[in-house]
Amino acid sequence: MREDIIAELSESVRVKEGVKKEAGGIEEAASIIANAFKSGNKLLLCGNGGSAADCQHIAAEFVGRFKRERRALPAIALTTNTSTLTALTNDYSGDIIFSRQVEALGKKGDALLAISTSGASPNITKAIETAKSIGMKTIGLTGEKGEKMRKMCDVCITAPSPDTPRIQEAHLAIEHIICGIIERQISK
Repeated sequence: MREDIIAELSESVRVKEGVKKEAGGIEEAASIIANAFKSGNKLLLCGNGGSAADCQHIAAEFVGRFKRERRALPAIALTTNTSTLTALTNDYSGDIIFSRQVEALGKKGDALLAISTSGASPNITKAIETAKSIGMKTIGLTGEKGEKMRKMCDVCITAPSPDTPRIQEAHLAIEHIICGIIERQISK
């Protein structure tokens, strides 16, 4: 069992080491979100499963605080309103649960952070398409198989792994780095 633990931790470290190649994309994503906030716009976030939990976590970091006291920043996780999610799924389909909310809440100058370990979730790709049609900037977080998302987003950051848990661990590190960068810029 100890060997398995060490192997899992080693793989997690390897994936995060690989994310260093994405430093430019991380910097660009942070700039897009910071510019939206500085211009009086907001950040919308969407993802499924563990990525939905990340959306809620990161929205809370912006509305509350990450490490520094500063003004609240407008970030909305599109994963939280169960009445909206279930009504849209029932009345339309699960494929539009995020795009319909982007249509309702998004405006030109806002940013969308879309998280999908596969990079091919239909409800995520439709949200990206809708955001782009409105004039929003789009940021994607995906895994190594996320070619579709990479082609769609203004900036797409890839965790170099096919393994969902390792991708999610890397995404959390990326999200925290972005929060820190933005908080330092906004606090100035």
